[in-house]
Amino acid sequence: MKGPANEAERFDWLRLIRSENVGPETFHTLIRRFGTARAALDALPDLAAAGGGRRPIAVAEPGRVERELAAAERIGAHFVHYGTAAYPALLYEIGGPPPVLAVRGDTSIASRPAIAVVGSRQASAAGRTIARTWSEAFGAEGWAVVSGLALGIDAEAHRAALATGTVAVVAGGVDRPSPEANVDLCDRIAEEGAVVSEMPLGTEPFSRLFVRRNRLIAGLSRGVVVVEAAARSGALYTADFAATAGREVFAVPGSPLDPRAAGCLKLLKEGATLATEARDVLVQLSAMDAPMLPGFSEDEPLPEDAPAGAVGEVHAALSLTPVSVDTLVRLTRLPTATVIATLVELELAGHAEREPNGMVRAAVPG
Repeated sequence: MKGPANEAERFDWLRLIRSENVGPETFHTLIRRFGTARAALDALPDLAAAGGGRRPIAVAEPGRVERELAAAERIGAHFVHYGTAAYPALLYEIGGPPPVLAVRGDTSIASRPAIAVVGSRQASAAGRTIARTWSEAFGAEGWAVVSGLALGIDAEAHRAALATGTVAVVAGGVDRPSPEANVDLCDRIAEEGAVVSEMPLGTEPFSRLFVRRNRLIAGLSRGVVVVEAAARSGALYTADFAATAGREVFAVPGSPLDPRAAGCLKLLKEGATLATEARDVLVQLSAMDAPMLPGFSEDEPLPEDAPAGAVGEVHAALSLTPVSVDTLVRLTRLPTATVIATLVELELAGHAEREPNGMVRAAVPG
């Protein structure tokens, strides 16, 4: 799929991704189905109605996009669109790549070979030292360091890599960094590196958005290093996304008596690469091939209208347990293109929701 060719198309792309119930997967399906964002915008009300929507869908008004563009200009942010030269090549390899990224700072840093360094917010002194010294070593070898601007390991990694290149992926808008204790650090990264988000400016971060953020941390990186992580740490989501995208996952071992080591030990049992020094990571990643740039081949065309009865069949197959599109195809025995087109209608109607990993489930009753 090619990116927008002019300013008018870029505006329409932003309108479409800011419209109600339009996430990255739905956006890309709509462009495949209708060819342009403008045509997709015109089709949204009918699609939502076909999916059983109980009220008209909220299509982003031009004024909303104009206000976001003005807000971006005030803070020196800009937008990078899928399919354009500035878009980070590694993101093409993840499921549901963001159609539009908001960036404060130097976009080119987000396209450099990068290593993610993530871990506990309540990091130990030893964990902080590892994050700092390893990030310095990565930077010295020409790698950018990606992390999530959280307290603890993330902040140490960012500070250590300020001089050599760091990317902070934030859960909310690029104008709403979190936590408050790292606002000054965020401003420094915007001046010397890059702050990135797929969310609209003005978005306050909340729990589900941190999972989406972790997907982008993994997506921007050739490998993910987990320094410290509790058994239910968000860093493990980042590692899962990295493994799904075919990236290398490294875990730093720790004492079984330290709860902050539980997540790393779990990753090691599951096959993550053991890392006890920065060189372990550098040697492994340097031996890997660089990603191929996308050729933007044409995807299988999708039907403009789902066949009669398909919406009901797919809806009936959904539950609150997320499943893959392939699973829905097997269960319903419908063509893949039909299931994809039908899911768009159900998502726009508010009856289906996408998980950050691309799985789909029935929407939680509101």
